[in-house]
Amino acid sequence: MDVRIWFNGIWPDRMHLIPLLRENPDRAGVRIFGTHTNPAAPALRACDVAGIEPAAGDDEFFGFAIDFCRRYGIDVVMPSARLAAFAERAEAFARTGTKVMCSPAGTARVVASKSRTYVAAADANVPVAPWRLIANADGLWNAVEEMSGTGHRLCVKPAGEYSANGFRVLDDAPQEVSDLELPPQPRVSVAEAADALRRAENRGEPVRPFIVMPYLDPPEISIDCLSDPAGTLLTAIPRAKEGKVRTLLDAPGLTTLAQRVVAHFGLAYLSNVQFRHWNGRPVLLEANARASAGLYQTALAGVNMAWAAVRMLLCGDPGNVPLPRYGGQLVVVHHAVPISGLRQPVAPAAGDP
Repeated sequence: MDVRIWFNGIWPDRMHLIPLLRENPDRAGVRIFGTHTNPAAPALRACDVAGIEPAAGDDEFFGFAIDFCRRYGIDVVMPSARLAAFAERAEAFARTGTKVMCSPAGTARVVASKSRTYVAAADANVPVAPWRLIANADGLWNAVEEMSGTGHRLCVKPAGEYSANGFRVLDDAPQEVSDLELPPQPRVSVAEAADALRRAENRGEPVRPFIVMPYLDPPEISIDCLSDPAGTLLTAIPRAKEGKVRTLLDAPGLTTLAQRVVAHFGLAYLSNVQFRHWNGRPVLLEANARASAGLYQTALAGVNMAWAAVRMLLCGDPGNVPLPRYGGQLVVVHHAVPISGLRQPVAPAAGDP
């Protein structure tokens, strides 16, 4: 079996998935295609074929995407962006012989919003910490006043799908000399955050909603999940994140919560569910309808989830998925990838192989 896999909008952490796909247990030949709007995107250098994709709306982009799949005989798309839009067009890709690894479009839209995720999680009996949705300065002040009695520090973060970008701890304490000797901290005073929101409001700028909630207790636990197209969990590997150290956990209670999330939302193939703790119990932090950036870390538990998902998409079964080896620890370190001397990606032309 030879498989051609395309990553659109390929971002650097996707480079870690490529060895998992190439070094698969079925010994299938894998050819990796990557595209990005930026021809200098470093992850393109890890691909067998690199191309430039248009920075355009969905209609123009998917005209390019379907033509790209047809031209290169792509077997599998593993979307890095536009997940819901890919799901909506899965049948159009299927007519070209390409299968899209995606959850249903409705699922992708829900989990792209943390506020919608939290509402839906409560319906699935998955615990969530107290939270408030705000979009202006008055909303921020009201949320802080209402939640100040929780006994926890508060934080603010964008309600959309921004990973950790935009996260800030709300901290009115003045900076101390000892703070200046520590790594930069993601913190902002309530007054500063409110002023930023009010200035945007006064200028008539649209403000995307933010969530105010308690700053949850560590460790953050990220659970990589493999499920079938209907959202039935096949295997899950939790990893606790503390600094640069990761611990692969045997945590049945957390896995059960992740199973509820995956089933309730109908998360298919590869997904990721994250928890922290509130008053001593785990609560949902977020869910993602795609492979996490750290999937290569949980691969050290002996399960190649990336390939199992590709095989399930193509063959209808994940193959032999071994039981995970829990209890190991690993450290995340920087890894240098040489890119000098490699060819620059070019926009594909008609007739390209």
